[in-house]
Formats: sequence, C-alpha cells, structure tokens
Amino acid sequence: MTTIEFNSHIVSLDKHLKSYAYRLTTNHDESLDLFQDTMLKALTYKNKFTHTNLKAWLLTIMKNIFINGYRRKVVQREWMAQETKSNRNMSNISYDNPTSIQNYKDIMHELEKLEVQIKEPFRMFLAGFKYREIAEEMSLPIGTIKSRIFQGRKELMVNLKEFSSYN
Repeated sequence: MTTIEFNSHIVSLDKHLKSYAYRLTTNHDESLDLFQDTMLKALTYKNKFTHTNLKAWLLTIMKNIFINGYRRKVVQREWMAQETKSNRNMSNISYDNPTSIQNYKDIMHELEKLEVQIKEPFRMFLAGFKYREIAEEMSLPIGTIKSRIFQGRKELMVNLKEFSSYN
C-alpha cells in the first residue's frame, strides 16, 4: 500500500475513530487528543502495518494508547496520594529547633565527606536532576551516574545510621 493510499484510508476512517475515542474517554477534548495521538502513532509506524484490516489496526492502537494513559493516571493518583499523606506527616516536624538544625548540619557534613566523583552526581540528584541530565552535564555514561548515586546512598546510610528509621 502506498503512502497516498494509506493516508486516504485513514481519512476515510476518521468518523469511526473519533466515535470510538469518545466512547473510551467520554470527554470531547480527551477524545480528540486520543484520536490525534492515534493518528500520529499510525503515521509514524505505517511501515509496521501488515494486516489487511486497517480499521482494526487503528482501533487497537487507540485502545492501547487509552489503556496506557489510564494506567499512567492511576499511578500518578497513587503517587499524589502518597505525597499528600507524606506532607501531612512531615508538617508536624519542626526544622527550627536546635536538634533539627544540628541534624541537618551532621547530614551535610557527611555529604561533604563523600568523594568528589560520588558527591557531585549525588548533589545534582538531590537537587532534582534526572539521571540522564546528570550524565549529560558530567559527560559520563548514565550507568556510571546511577552507580555513583547508589554508592553515595550506601555510604551515607552507613555513616548516618542514627537517622535511619529502618533500624
């Protein structure tokens, strides 16, 4: 099937796909997003189409995109619930008392003791950088970055046993 034939077949299925997207999402805007994502994926992977039933192939793509999006939303909701619960528990902790300030200083002191090659990726990780971003910034393989951050965690866990709630 040529590209022109493929595109014209997709256009002819436009109404069916939008209808199916609406049935899945029950929201007009979300259904249009789902339809658009499906079209993008279909055009991107048109060379993978080997079936004779284009409509079934497109509906399968749409269903899979919807299911993956739904799973992602469930995980995000669970994560948000945990964060909210964690923040409620943390709101009772005071950081302005002398003990908390000393604890913070002790942790920072132990962090400073780490070797530079471990400390720098670890600090960037604590600052919110992703592994990939740290690897690019330091011009190192991502596996090396993951390993150094793990080593930093391990070393800090050993040196800061008194702060561990897992003892």
